[in-house]
Amino acid sequence: MKYIIAVIRPHKLEEVKKSLEANGVNLMTVVDVLGCGRQKGITEVYRGVKEVDNLLRKIKLEIAVNDEYLDAAIDAIMKAAPEGDVGDGKIFVFDMAQCIRIRTGEKGNEAIG
Repeated sequence: MKYIIAVIRPHKLEEVKKSLEANGVNLMTVVDVLGCGRQKGITEVYRGVKEVDNLLRKIKLEIAVNDEYLDAAIDAIMKAAPEGDVGDGKIFVFDMAQCIRIRTGEKGNEAIG
């Protein structure tokens, strides 16, 4: 079992969701987040005053998958998320020690699907 965290641009969410669904990955948690990285934020001029905002809005996807869906999930995100610019995002993959479905008490791979 693997736990994927992907940080993407907000306007890419629908495209990434469609790509994941096309690859058989339907279960995810979506969170609005703020973050900074190599982009170093954005600089805007408002009424002649320069303002720098180094925390940009991003979307964090959290996806738990059985091992056989890992590559399909990563491929789907890599296909739909990039624009080819700094700030396209990151994908993190972790080993997941346990998953328990609260309603039934199922554990492991059965609880994910």
